Amino acid sequence: MRKVLAGPADRLPRPPYDVEIDAILKALGGVSEQYEVERLRKDASTRTQPLTNALLADKTVRVEDISVPGPRQQNLTVSVVRPAATTTAGGNHPCIFYIHGGALVAADRFAGLDTSVVWAKEFNAISMSVEYGRAPEHTGTQPAEDCYAALLWAGKHLTELGIDPERLLLYGTSAGGGLAAATALMARDKGGPKLCGLVLECPMLDDRNEKVSSHQFSTGPFYNSTLNKFAWRCLLGERAGGNSVSEYEAPARARDLSKLPPTFLDCASAEPFRDEIVAFASKLWEGGVQAELHVWPGGPHGYDRIVPSAPFAILARQTRLAWIRRAFLQAT
Repeated sequence: MRKVLAGPADRLPRPPYDVEIDAILKALGGVSEQYEVERLRKDASTRTQPLTNALLADKTVRVEDISVPGPRQQNLTVSVVRPAATTTAGGNHPCIFYIHGGALVAADRFAGLDTSVVWAKEFNAISMSVEYGRAPEHTGTQPAEDCYAALLWAGKHLTELGIDPERLLLYGTSAGGGLAAATALMARDKGGPKLCGLVLECPMLDDRNEKVSSHQFSTGPFYNSTLNKFAWRCLLGERAGGNSVSEYEAPARARDLSKLPPTFLDCASAEPFRDEIVAFASKLWEGGVQAELHVWPGGPHGYDRIVPSAPFAILARQTRLAWIRRAFLQAT
């Protein structure tokens, strides 16, 4: 059992929370900041299971599980979500290859995949999500290798899946955003499938926790950098924060982000990932990559799920959808 207790209170002033977030914060009162893998997994399951059940019961889409070859002599499960009216083959659908979050240690391939219903409606898109190996059972580059193996399999079977090869987009949220960035780097370096776009929603990119936002939000009831350090130690052990971490483990370590696909990044102003995401966007621009960055004011990490009805959360979702629409249109 891995466990960590929160460190000393934050010493830097914080950007304020949105009024709706602030109300939730006050209602929470005192929150334990003791972290254990088993508890994080249980909490994640409690939050996501109703959304998973709703997805599986939704008649506008069909969900199919496929077993694909993994990188370590074991198969990986990939869930494919397609508009209900589509056939298995012969179509020409855009595809969103989705990688779930969960601090590298929790959640499953269905976490966040309920958005596939929106993608099916908005773009007539097929969605795919892989059950990658989670830390601490799977460490180092293993989670990213799982994601890349599943993406590589998808790239080789696009026609039979009914997917347009020119409209394959990679999307990751939180820890899944970091894995999506690592997977895109692998695809670039190893000749993987061509990607028309990369969406990094509040991605977890940097194991060093050195940025100002990490110090501003080292504690608190929402995702904070104390929990983030715990999560990175589950993946990297004693190497976390050191000099021997690769870009396939923590994409912020990459020196060269050139030749990545057009990239959309967003985060919130009141979360520990803010400054590492801003730095990653700058590195993309340095490498000549077309990148769009949004920092939404007043939100903590995960604001889109915490207060989905907040005006800035609605605007954030609309902005992501608009960017994906443009990415698909420009690829045709």
